[in-house]
Amino acid sequence: MAIQHAAKPEQRLPLYRDLVKVAENTVVFAVFSVERLEQEFPPEAFQQPELGDLHASLLHYIKLAEKVLDQTRRRVFNNETVPAPEKIVSIFEPHTDIIRKDRRDTLYGHKVFLTAGASGLIVDCVVERGNPTDSTKAVKLAKRAITVLGNKPEQIVFDGGFSSRDNLDEIKGLGIRDVAFSKAPGLAIKEMVKRTWLYQRLRNFRAGIEGIISFVKRCFGWDRCTWRSYGSFRAYTWGSVIAANLVMLARHALG
Repeated sequence: MAIQHAAKPEQRLPLYRDLVKVAENTVVFAVFSVERLEQEFPPEAFQQPELGDLHASLLHYIKLAEKVLDQTRRRVFNNETVPAPEKIVSIFEPHTDIIRKDRRDTLYGHKVFLTAGASGLIVDCVVERGNPTDSTKAVKLAKRAITVLGNKPEQIVFDGGFSSRDNLDEIKGLGIRDVAFSKAPGLAIKEMVKRTWLYQRLRNFRAGIEGIISFVKRCFGWDRCTWRSYGSFRAYTWGSVIAANLVMLARHALG
């Protein structure tokens, strides 16, 4: 808490040194515990669930703690910029990625890309690792949409972050007639779609996707994943999508 509320970097430095010392001592005790376990018990004893789990957990957290200590020394004491993929931001969920876009707040989790159709159904969901820029994923998502739908859609629209001339040309090369980006610096509307009114409709449709995202967040727990491990994160994400689609199908049936 003192580190978090320190006003200046020089106030944080001695606090970090104290914290690192405590963490180093904890790791030393953990290593000592592993050594004693291995001295007291034969190797076959670690096949027993209780003893084996304890031994594996100690080794697991020692390795993670050493990585956290290393990145702290590099970042705080050596003023080194540690690349995001090398950082551990959660010792209990080490798969967690650092997500930052422009000047927005830094978030922790995984990037999720959604594809939705005119029906309001989510037809595809991609959970990404790392923090890839949106523009590097546009073509991949378009190809996935064709595969999932079993046909080439006539129109496709993306958020502005996906825009680039290369993406426009490559996606049109897939056989999709109209490719729109909600914001497209350097691209004329006529290059993306044939009619201005169609561009407006596609942009409005993309804005409506925010409502679908909000629906999944509010009603199906997408604001925070409460399941542990990366595999469980993906299962939680897809479970929410399936539940939202089932509700949407029920609404269509009743309507």
